[in-house]
Amino acid sequence: MNILITGIHGFVGSNLVGTLAPKHKIYGIDIVAPEKDGVEKTFSWADLEDNKIPTVDAIIHLAGIVHETGKKSESQIYFDINTGLTQKIFDYFSAHSEIKKFIFFSTCATVDKVKGNMLTEDAETCPAGLYGESKLKAEQYIQAQMAANPELYENRQVAILRPSMIHGPGNKGNLNLLYAVVSKGIPWPLGKFDNRRTFTSIDNLCFVIDGMLDKSIPSGIYNMADDEATSTNELIEVICHALGRKAHIWHLSKKFIVACARIGDKLHLPLNTFRLDKLTENYVVSNAKIKQALGIDRMPVRAQDGLAKTIRSFKTVQ
Repeated sequence: MNILITGIHGFVGSNLVGTLAPKHKIYGIDIVAPEKDGVEKTFSWADLEDNKIPTVDAIIHLAGIVHETGKKSESQIYFDINTGLTQKIFDYFSAHSEIKKFIFFSTCATVDKVKGNMLTEDAETCPAGLYGESKLKAEQYIQAQMAANPELYENRQVAILRPSMIHGPGNKGNLNLLYAVVSKGIPWPLGKFDNRRTFTSIDNLCFVIDGMLDKSIPSGIYNMADDEATSTNELIEVICHALGRKAHIWHLSKKFIVACARIGDKLHLPLNTFRLDKLTENYVVSNAKIKQALGIDRMPVRAQDGLAKTIRSFKTVQ
């Protein structure tokens, strides 16, 4: 297949190239265009508007902005990029009937809170930040276009993928921040909070995208996550094991921690009730739908193995 990947020089795009290039011809769209092994050519968004993109069979839309600064003056950029670029590339897909597959990378952040034991694709959307809000608007645009012009999408595959937090070697995200704290020997004081979360290993993600390209699956929304959920306490154990040291987890009273967080609200300290809630909430994401669509029983990489691989990479670059 000829495949067009937007945001191709980012973390996910670079990993996808490594997985897909041996079997497919890869083109990219990005704001930078360095030469890259496995990529035929990287185009600009202006090239897309000028119809300078070669004929492709599939589009994987990764381009977006994630990290929020909290500055209201910068809020529009999330909608310009996460929503606006999605509209632009989906309109291109819609206008070119020879392109049979479109995969849009959205996010589980379209649902801020998990109601019940597990997040499924039919959960009511309720984004809490600009990232989730702008991605949700992009999803809604795609769904509205498909509902208004169903004849354009017959025998074509449109998948909206909602990954939980993606990690892997070379990725700088929240896992890296947690590693930085633990590696300094700072004890983890929230041991009494046995929360569970699901992550997405980049290896599992690449495996799923490869499967979505090879197989015909129904159009729709698909969550993406590893099979196993992990508690923060378990994650700290994995980090310390990679560091070759014993984990220091304090099991302080929940009432005491909550009281400290409330003081943090008043004194504007790093630990406040909002941050405590985020650090201790459960966020388990179901991947049953995508596994059923691909005809697989489980992901190839166990969650703890994927996390250990990522954490070992942090140690290597220090």
